[in-house]
Amino acid sequence: MVVVGSVIARIGSKRLTFKNLLPYKGVPLVLHALQKMLQSRLFDHIVLSTDSELIARTCMHLEGLSILKRPDELAQDQVPSVPVFQHIVTNFNCDIHLNYNCNFPECPQIVFEQAIEMVAREGEVLSIPHAIWAQTKSCLDNYEDPFHITAKTFPAPDVFPLDIHEMDDLLKTYRAHQPALLW
Repeated sequence: MVVVGSVIARIGSKRLTFKNLLPYKGVPLVLHALQKMLQSRLFDHIVLSTDSELIARTCMHLEGLSILKRPDELAQDQVPSVPVFQHIVTNFNCDIHLNYNCNFPECPQIVFEQAIEMVAREGEVLSIPHAIWAQTKSCLDNYEDPFHITAKTFPAPDVFPLDIHEMDDLLKTYRAHQPALLW
């Protein structure tokens, strides 16, 4: 069974400019997510899908990472994730695709493992909170409406539940995982 892991990271963010490049524990969010996936050793390939040369250059030094340039038509605000996942599996053949949402930097490896185990049975799974979303290739090949997610959900209580979309979200995540700042 070939498992492809991905992080999808656009440069454009309406609510938090350059969000994917902002540091979490001293490392850009996108890089933090990719390092976590590489350290897990659960994937045959790890792919960064991005429209940004800056994001690509921030991550290109990682050994074992493939970078896939996302076409402009898949890099717009209104584009759902499923067509981006389909673009990934078209370029990286696999049996299972797992996407890690870098907006959830506190996600233990066990959640990757749970998703990989479940997706083989279910076809598509989504963790709650939404840090991990996985599909079989067959599911992605036959996805009908990318705005209607059909995934079986599973609880991932060890994932810090805050989805980082604004500066305050990032600060709350820091505060929950670092000692108090004395200043």
